[in-house]
Amino acid sequence: MPPLRIAVLVKGYPRLSETFIAQELLGLEARGLDLAIWSLRRPHDGAVHPMHRKIRAPVSYLPEYLYQAPWRVLRGAVSALRRPGLWTFLALARRDLARDFTANRGRRLGQALVLARELPAQTDHIHVHYLHTPASVARYAAALTGRRWSASAHAKDIWTTPDWELAGKLDDPRLAFAVTCTAAGAARLREVAAGPDRVSLVYHGLDLSRFPPPPESRPARDGSDPADPLRVVSVGRAVAKKGFDDLLDALAALPPDLHWRLAHVGGGEELAALRAKAAALGLGQKVVFLGAKPQPEVVALLREADLFVLPAKRAPSGDRDGLPNVIMEAASQGLCVVATDFAGIPEFLRDGIEGRLVPPGDWGALSNAVNLLARDPAERTRLAAAALARLEAEFGAEAGFDTVARLLGDAARR
Repeated sequence: MPPLRIAVLVKGYPRLSETFIAQELLGLEARGLDLAIWSLRRPHDGAVHPMHRKIRAPVSYLPEYLYQAPWRVLRGAVSALRRPGLWTFLALARRDLARDFTANRGRRLGQALVLARELPAQTDHIHVHYLHTPASVARYAAALTGRRWSASAHAKDIWTTPDWELAGKLDDPRLAFAVTCTAAGAARLREVAAGPDRVSLVYHGLDLSRFPPPPESRPARDGSDPADPLRVVSVGRAVAKKGFDDLLDALAALPPDLHWRLAHVGGGEELAALRAKAAALGLGQKVVFLGAKPQPEVVALLREADLFVLPAKRAPSGDRDGLPNVIMEAASQGLCVVATDFAGIPEFLRDGIEGRLVPPGDWGALSNAVNLLARDPAERTRLAAAALARLEAEFGAEAGFDTVARLLGDAARR
């Protein structure tokens, strides 16, 4: 039997901040699926992770802006006129435009026309990451071509997409299944779906085969030596939901007798504002913003650090995290974690058992947690060991790969 051919639609590829997608692609290829990646945007990071180079799937790029590829869009539109799914597509387009008459909606429709025309005839199924813009394109293209589709929902797409749009996608008759990576996200999707049984919880987990074993030991730094300060690391895009503004306030409130340094890894639109805030708080000599880095460099920083901090919270837009992979990556290297009791984080870390959790947005509580752990290397070691044990026992990626591969196989064969 030939391998099942799956078109995987993503918003941008490759992206340094989406290691969970790359590791899943590798896991699905290892299970015999023949993948082809279709991306709505070209990459902007300027670097890739080593695992991106291991992915065999070819990559095709849809026009990010329709005016940049008018002939591709026109050919897609002409091709759509001959498709039996045209009337279904037009009905979806009319309904969605009535609620959301925007240029972004028009771009989704145009990209779907291109995708429907350019998908190879032997493609068995369409799978999409994110339930907002990419899922709209996948849904329209599936309607045009008569294929079934499926979706992986993650974070922003769950919490910022309007209920009417989420419900329309989750209840679409061509949707084979939807998976999401946190219990909180699954509950939200099941709440708006008429058929909640189509939504499954599948943790991303971490593919531990891609990571070295943790260091055998770490220096017992306690912040008392100005010549050897405590090393704090945080990783994530500089966006509101990551809470890096709270982290800077928390660090500025630490007692003057505690000596520390922070390294932040990640790009993002708020990076300049964070640099300015660090300078205004007098932290310019203690905080370094390294920008986006490939995973080997991130792992090297985690191995050299004493404490990992990620104070995720709800952004003003409603955006929020799921279970950030970087928390599990820190745990894989035996690094103690301080985070917030928010979103999917407490599904992995329990306060006082595998890490320290503080209320989201409470920089005072965050400062206190960092101060106490900074001065207690033994407690950091205890928490880190428990987090690593939980990661290995319950949050490995292999089970998730198996589940998604099975769901895709069942959907494609039907």
